[in-house]
Amino acid sequence: MPHVASMGTYLPCWGDRHDRVVGDDEDAVTLAVEAGRAALAGGEPVERVVLVSRELPLVGSSNAAVLLAGLGLDPELEVIERLGGAPATLDALSSARPRTLVIGVDLEPAGAAAAWLSDRDGAQVRTTARVSRSLPVRTRNETGVHDYGDPRLLRERGLAASLSAAWLDTPVAVAGVDHKQATALCQAPPPQVPTLGASAALFALATMVEWDAAGLLVGVEQASLSGVTVVPGPVALHRVEPPARPPSDGTFEPGADLPISLAAYDRAFEAKVRWEAGSHPGSDELDFPPRYRLGADGTLATDYTLVPLPRTGTVYAETTVRMPVPGLKSPYSLVIVELDGVGVRALAKVTGADAGTATIGVRGRMVLRRVAERSGVPDYGYAFEPETENS
Repeated sequence: MPHVASMGTYLPCWGDRHDRVVGDDEDAVTLAVEAGRAALAGGEPVERVVLVSRELPLVGSSNAAVLLAGLGLDPELEVIERLGGAPATLDALSSARPRTLVIGVDLEPAGAAAAWLSDRDGAQVRTTARVSRSLPVRTRNETGVHDYGDPRLLRERGLAASLSAAWLDTPVAVAGVDHKQATALCQAPPPQVPTLGASAALFALATMVEWDAAGLLVGVEQASLSGVTVVPGPVALHRVEPPARPPSDGTFEPGADLPISLAAYDRAFEAKVRWEAGSHPGSDELDFPPRYRLGADGTLATDYTLVPLPRTGTVYAETTVRMPVPGLKSPYSLVIVELDGVGVRALAKVTGADAGTATIGVRGRMVLRRVAERSGVPDYGYAFEPETENS
């Protein structure tokens, strides 16, 4: 029986308290990295990662390389990408082996949550029911997405029929439906869940952990259902959920779609996405980005090792660009960040804050963000997110 020993949740700062929206530089992968890093805040060992979502940016190829790099994990780890909602996440959680990180991500409303499984201590999760029925209310074809959803149909022929078929007890929490429907299905007021898809089940589980609540957790999507029984146990829970605020004002200047050089993308990938510096033998100085050095004897030193950089620091210098730039939302701020304790400074764009608010001396952290999208290919790098009063 899996034991959930650590969990992490992430909500973007934009939107309102009921409906979060992703920032201009966020997508499913960056949200997954935020939630995953929160779950691994204690340095838990990971042997595999399961990512569940319906919003993955790369459909025809894998998102694993960026995900593992952002999480700071071994690039040789197994990554399983699953297409699905709340039932798929519960299935992944209840069948996972120890040292697995399970992440669920949604974009509308936006949020991500992750759970790390141990082989001994933690909250126990056991499969109670699984019902797979066909009610394809949302389809895709060459002309786009078509939604045939009817609230009454989904409720009566979807959720109600699946619950009846599963012969389940009254649940403690229901994920995948709005709070009003969940309240009608639960004996006591259920957890308020900020999302409706793959991450919803893990958000509900996180609240059950906080409440020390035992009982049934049900995940629903259209007419499919999965239920797990939760037995309380010690779980380290880390929430990254800043207060919601309206999206920042700005003007987007349309620009030409720049072609991408995949050869250049490949050469720069490790330096941009893995937050590491180069350390040469006999030197206390770190090189960021990592690079070769010319020795005193004129030979080229190529034997550096990669060292993880701290992800916190202080603004050393700042400027705000107010002139419209094609392809970007203006105004925006750039900062030079003095990273904590290593003598390294990094140039980064400011994220998660209004332009001009990250002044000299402001503390913050370096976060993975989508810095551009070229020819349909998302390009990732690091941005600086200033601390807030509730960070």
